[in-house]
Amino acid sequence: MSRQRVVIMGAAGRDFHDFNVVFRDDPNVEVVAFTATQIPGIANRRYPPELAGRLYPDGIPIVAEDELERIIREARVDTVVFAYSDVSHEHVMHNASRALAQGADFLLLGPNRTMLESARPVVAVCAVRTGSGKSQTTRRVAAIIDELGLRPVIVRHPMPYGDLVAQQVQRYAEYADLDRYETTIEEREEYEPHLDAGHVVYAGVDYGAVLRQAEREADVVLWDGGNNDFSFYRPDLTIVVADPLRAGDELRYHPGETNLRLADVIVINKIDSANPEQLATLREHIDRVNPRAAVVEARSRLELVGGEIVGRRVVVVEDGPTLTHGGMTYGAGIVAARRFGAELVDPAPYAVGSIRATLERYPGLEPLLPAMGYGVQQIHELGETLNAVPAELVLAATPIDLRRVLTLNKPIVRVRYDLDEASGPSLRSLVEAAVRRERVEV
Repeated sequence: MSRQRVVIMGAAGRDFHDFNVVFRDDPNVEVVAFTATQIPGIANRRYPPELAGRLYPDGIPIVAEDELERIIREARVDTVVFAYSDVSHEHVMHNASRALAQGADFLLLGPNRTMLESARPVVAVCAVRTGSGKSQTTRRVAAIIDELGLRPVIVRHPMPYGDLVAQQVQRYAEYADLDRYETTIEEREEYEPHLDAGHVVYAGVDYGAVLRQAEREADVVLWDGGNNDFSFYRPDLTIVVADPLRAGDELRYHPGETNLRLADVIVINKIDSANPEQLATLREHIDRVNPRAAVVEARSRLELVGGEIVGRRVVVVEDGPTLTHGGMTYGAGIVAARRFGAELVDPAPYAVGSIRATLERYPGLEPLLPAMGYGVQQIHELGETLNAVPAELVLAATPIDLRRVLTLNKPIVRVRYDLDEASGPSLRSLVEAAVRRERVEV
C-alpha cells in the first residue's frame, strides 16, 4: 500500500508536536510539508532530519500557508491536519473548506492521541484566549507547589523561532541561558518571571525529550500553555483561565472552547475590570458547557515598580501576543496608566520598520506599542521607536525587564500584574489534592 500523504498546518508549535507524537515513526504516513503562519520567518525552511527521524532523511519542507492548495494538488495530499491555536471557529472551517475543495480530508488531532503520559503529577494551566492571565496564574500555581514543599518544573508551550536542532530541548535556570539560546522578547516574557522566582523552565521542539529531562528534577510538572492550546501532557489537574473582557470568545475560538470543556478548574480573571453583563455572560456559558468545573474568581492586581507615574507623560509597552492574535486593543499598561493618572503619548507617529507595520495591521489598538521582538532587527526597531517618542518614561507592562534587551534614553516603570483570588475554592486546596501522587524514580 502507498503511504497516506499528509500536510500539517501550524505555527511552529503544536504542528511539530503532533508530527513527533503521531506521525514521525509511522511507516504508513508521509508528511509532505508543514504550512506556517503567525510566526515571522518560519516559512521556507525545513523541519530538520535530526528531528524528523529515519523516515525523513531530507527533513520536511515548511511553506507559507497561502501555498496550501498548490501543495495539496502537486503532492496529491490525502489529509490536511490543522494544528495551531487561538483562531476563531470560522477560521478553522474556512481552512477546512480549502482542504475539502481540493479533495483532501481535514483532521483535528485530539488529546488522546497527542497528550504524553508523565511519571510525575502534571498540573496544566491553559486558557480560552491569549491574554486571559495564564502566565500570572502559572506563577501562582508554581508558588503553591513551593509552599507544599514540592519542586515545580515549568514546561512552556513551544516557541521555536531559531535553530530547531539546537532548540530540541532547552533548559532555563539562569539569565545566561536566555542569551545562550538567543531568546526572543516573546520567549523572555514567559521565562523571566519564573527565573526571578527561582524556578527552572523547559521548552523546545521535541516534547517527549523535554518531558524525560524535566521529570528528572521535578516533583510536579507544571505545563504553561501558549495561546489557548490544550496541554501536550496528560494533566492530573487542568486549570483554564477565562477572560470576561472578551465574554463569548470562550465559545467562539479554537481550541479555547475545548479547554473550557476539559477544565477541572476555571479561573474567571479580571473581575475588577469586567462589567456585570460580561461576567454574567461568562458564568452562564460555564454553567452551560462545564457545570462540573470548580470556579475561582480573581482580580489581576496591578503594581508599579520603579517609580510613580501620576501626571507623567508615558509611552506604554504591552505584551505583544495579547494584542495581535489575542485580539485585545489594550492591556495592563493602559489600565495602569489611567488608574494611576499618567498622560498617554501616542507612539504611532514615531514607529519605524516592522513596528510601524504592526500598528498599521492592528489599527484599533489604544495608544501603545506591542512588545514585538521576534528577531534582532525587530528588537532594534522597538528600541528605536521608544527612543523617538517624546515621553518622560516608558511604562512597560511586558513581563520582562526591557533594559536587558534594549538601550533606552528614558527611564522605565514596570507594571506587575499578579493573580489575586477573590472567591470560590482556593487554588491551593485544588492543586494540593492533585499533586500528592507518589513520586516515581526516573
